[in-house]
Amino acid sequence: MKDRPPGRRAAPRTGTPPGPSLAIRVQARRWREVPGLRERVEDAIAAGLAVAPLAPAAGAELSLLMTDDRRMRVVNRDWRGFDKPTNVLSFPAAPPDRIARSPVLGDIVLAYETVVREAAEENKALGDHLSHLVIHGLLHLLGEDHETSAQAQRMESLEIAALARLGIADPYADTEPAAMPARPVPQPHPAS
Repeated sequence: MKDRPPGRRAAPRTGTPPGPSLAIRVQARRWREVPGLRERVEDAIAAGLAVAPLAPAAGAELSLLMTDDRRMRVVNRDWRGFDKPTNVLSFPAAPPDRIARSPVLGDIVLAYETVVREAAEENKALGDHLSHLVIHGLLHLLGEDHETSAQAQRMESLEIAALARLGIADPYADTEPAAMPARPVPQPHPAS
């Protein structure tokens, strides 16, 4: 005897919110050299969803394109007007007020050479940096941005919280002091 009619899926596990339907397309072969690539991406998405203020519709489509700098440069030029590669781009399928009802969440694109170079320059493990960028891209799809200082602080705090769920250190910890202007140290006045 069959438990359910053919063609029907089992119900999601109790207590686990159904996440987006993830499609990963590896366009640049070097991404395949990253150990546990799919698991790392899935874990990063789960961590990002756990901290995000907005949730996508159950089963909403999420596409991740793992490409190279050459192709990313074209995408960045054609869609944003910047004729250079970048680490991650996000293309939301719905505005924030429709995310919960949209059957498509959007697309995230990552450039291999830029991600590897940044990880090396920042002395970070490639997998940790990749997780951070996947979370960053996901948060953009979920309506977060960093155009203003307040938005940037909010988005960074969400990224830090998601990364902590994965056991990854705060990626901004080493950069924040350098970004802040140095405060003069008060010097004692000589006694007269």
